[in-house]
Amino acid sequence: MNIENAQVQMRKGILEFCIMHIISRGEVYASDMLDELTSAKIMVVEGTLYPLLTRLKNSGLLDYKWVESSSGPPRKYYILTDTGKQFLEEMQKTWVELSDSVHTIVLKTQDLGTQNEQQPTNS
Repeated sequence: MNIENAQVQMRKGILEFCIMHIISRGEVYASDMLDELTSAKIMVVEGTLYPLLTRLKNSGLLDYKWVESSSGPPRKYYILTDTGKQFLEEMQKTWVELSDSVHTIVLKTQDLGTQNEQQPTNS
């Protein structure tokens, strides 16, 4: 199995959640989302972001508005709908539960590894 592919799949699994969190802070432009996701090491390209934004809009979770720009064409700023805010709230609860569960499993594995290192070997 390719580790890079596994890492990409893990990141994709939480991309929608992260995007909705970014938008929940207020009106946001797509390139600002890309910048934040990239700086958080959740690599994403425009070809991934825009279809996801369209799907979220079509699902009624977000909306957008056009804002005139002094330096070029109007810009599309995304905002969460009331339905999107409720959806994100439920996703947040799921994230906390899932994160706690994974953390518990990882800690147990690390604890077992530490115990195995401390046990004397039978020679």
